[in-house]
Amino acid sequence: MKQIKFFIHTYGCQMNVADSEMVAGLLIKSGYILTKDIDNADIIIFNSCTVRQHAEDRVIGRITQEGSRKKTKPDLIIGLIGCVAQRCGEELLQKIDCLDFTIGTAQYRLLPKVIENCLKNNCSTSFLQTNHNENYSDIFPYRKKGVNAFVTIMRGCNNFCSYCIVPYVRGRERSRNHLEILKEIEIAGNRGYKDITLLGQNVNSYKDDNIDFPTLLKMASRIDPIRRLRFVTSHPKDLSEKLIDVMASEEKICEHLHLPLQSGSDKILEKMNRGYTAEKYISIIEKLRNTIPDVALTTDVMVGFPGETEKDFIDTYNLMKKFRFDYAFTFKYSPRDGTASANPRVNREQVDEEIRLERLQKLIALQEKITYEKYREQIGKNVEVYVEKISKKNKNDLSGKTRDNKITVFPGEKNLIGKFIKVKIIDATGWTLKGKKQNI
Repeated sequence: MKQIKFFIHTYGCQMNVADSEMVAGLLIKSGYILTKDIDNADIIIFNSCTVRQHAEDRVIGRITQEGSRKKTKPDLIIGLIGCVAQRCGEELLQKIDCLDFTIGTAQYRLLPKVIENCLKNNCSTSFLQTNHNENYSDIFPYRKKGVNAFVTIMRGCNNFCSYCIVPYVRGRERSRNHLEILKEIEIAGNRGYKDITLLGQNVNSYKDDNIDFPTLLKMASRIDPIRRLRFVTSHPKDLSEKLIDVMASEEKICEHLHLPLQSGSDKILEKMNRGYTAEKYISIIEKLRNTIPDVALTTDVMVGFPGETEKDFIDTYNLMKKFRFDYAFTFKYSPRDGTASANPRVNREQVDEEIRLERLQKLIALQEKITYEKYREQIGKNVEVYVEKISKKNKNDLSGKTRDNKITVFPGEKNLIGKFIKVKIIDATGWTLKGKKQNI
């Protein structure tokens, strides 16, 4: 019997990476073979992101491009899964001739049967039904050999920020059983993954009976094989003092927090339906820095949201200067069909593209300067680096991350990969620290 090989290309967030690992585990258990070479694949699966139009356009363009393979390999199966599939999978199945199936975010269990049906009957199909209870707890992910692992603790979102498509394509919020999460973390640790990142659209909302997110973190930190714990993403409206105190008290929890600001204007935050004010956000940052002085803070910021005036933008700009984030992912507003902010009947205050782009460039320039200064402040410090791989830019260098999530490169032998070592920072360029291994 021929071994049928599949290839997965993943777009978007860490949750999509984790989903691709889960899908790979599901297909391998069903007898399919994962290949790293798209040229050898009998099945090509695209796991898609729809958070912005550009991300959606990328995956659609790639599917069309790879469809040319069917000219020389007519039995090739091409499928689309993930958020784009959930949002408009039926439509795309009709429009893109080379596409054989589309599977929504709550229907991955059907993939083996869908693929089998496509291979036998050469037909196109879609399964896009929502399921607000599905969390795939009993499917163990296939993780490529490495040192970092993502563990999904919850799925979906109940926040309905007015610009965000996620609740519509990921469904309502649901948390995994805490014992299953702890078991998955322990198995990952025993297999050599010492740096674990817990994932959820809003991890702060995690709740399994009487186990909330700070309690889960504390329980996870007791698992012996792991050395570092991280988590994304946190929503400011749900970030509690209890969580900050747990971060400060548990050694394995890294000194890094990603906390999306989105805007520094109360008017815009209200229009975004974010559920907090700039003052509330400031109080959280102050509590974090008072409790964990060395904490590294990163964020997401959006400019050009409908109704954003120059004053609103300046409020955001000034908060960015005040907070001095270690890094910020900055975006200009991108309307997403189906969200409240994109509905012209609801909001007629769309900001001109030229203004959006101008404001974005100003924020990028500010943040680049701050990030460079923050990284230069690390020079002369001795830091712990978890060695992850050989550097892409220089085969004589190794690359890893500090506890506060900064990429660090230094000369070293590949037998150090997977180990924790002390490195003295001697330089900083761009978004990378350069160091020298310390002999202790």
